[in-house]
Amino acid sequence: MPLGLGRRKKAPPLVENEEAEPIRSGLGGLGVGSVGVVGGALQPGLPPPPASLRPRLVFHTQLAHGSPTGRIEGFTNVKELYSKIAEAFKISPAEVMFCTLNTHKVDMEKLLGGQIGLEDFIFAHTKGQRKEVEVFKSEEALGLTITDNGAGYAFIKRIKEGSVIDRIQVINVGDMIESINGQSLIGCRHYEVAKMLKDLPKGRTFTLKLTEPRKAFDMISQRSAGGKHSGSAQLGTGRGTLRLRAKGPATVEEQPSAFEEKAIEKVDDLLESYMGIRDTELAATMVELGKDKRNPDEFAESLDEQLGDFAFPDEFVFDVWGAIGDAKVGRY
Repeated sequence: MPLGLGRRKKAPPLVENEEAEPIRSGLGGLGVGSVGVVGGALQPGLPPPPASLRPRLVFHTQLAHGSPTGRIEGFTNVKELYSKIAEAFKISPAEVMFCTLNTHKVDMEKLLGGQIGLEDFIFAHTKGQRKEVEVFKSEEALGLTITDNGAGYAFIKRIKEGSVIDRIQVINVGDMIESINGQSLIGCRHYEVAKMLKDLPKGRTFTLKLTEPRKAFDMISQRSAGGKHSGSAQLGTGRGTLRLRAKGPATVEEQPSAFEEKAIEKVDDLLESYMGIRDTELAATMVELGKDKRNPDEFAESLDEQLGDFAFPDEFVFDVWGAIGDAKVGRY
């Protein structure tokens, strides 16, 4: 059966940008709906446990540019995490651009995505200086890789050496892209921003409005710390991880297996190659959807059901299927 048969079902919109999705519980989201706690273990088919019996996972956090240490708990997704951080430091949640794990630097390989190690320390990067830049698109490719924070902000994750953007010293890794030619991008996903940049006509000038993360004194001279890709980035340092999900409750899981880590890395590379984005949470979701499928058509159908808004091309889906298969058999 050829790849792509049955790929006509339109998935519901992604929920990352749905403001109306209810907060179902605190970290009791681990027991929401049909999951309960019995003898310290999560069991299906039982009602949520009372608050006194729910797991209490407490994380330590600081503002990346410097602050006292705060304690946060009771979040089940990225938006709630940012709200907890804002509450701890008495700032607006809209000030939080992104978070890094175990470093205050703008290190894109330590970016908080969909998983937090249970022993990880969270550093919140907040809005700093705003700037407006005129860019002449002399080449088709600008040399940017885009990611987003899961709460409405897309920002620069990588700048390719020698590219159009690399030659503009004022543009840095970590800068949030507020608008292109006056069109606001607040609330857009990374793939939407990447497509807009790709579709800009060659040989013309366009305007970027950017916001850079507020820097600590020891980071003032850094241009693009963490911009280079490391193939051995870990998803967390704790023995277990808290898996944040855009839809549904957070769950405590074991660290990804060696197969899953390698597959996620390869899928993330394919996302960058095909779409100009990097997103370990999205890559992990794709690996999770594909690891038990019997053929690429089953995998394609599953992607359309869960991630239909991305409109992944068949060639990309086939390459992702191959990457997952290679990782399964140890072909790294």
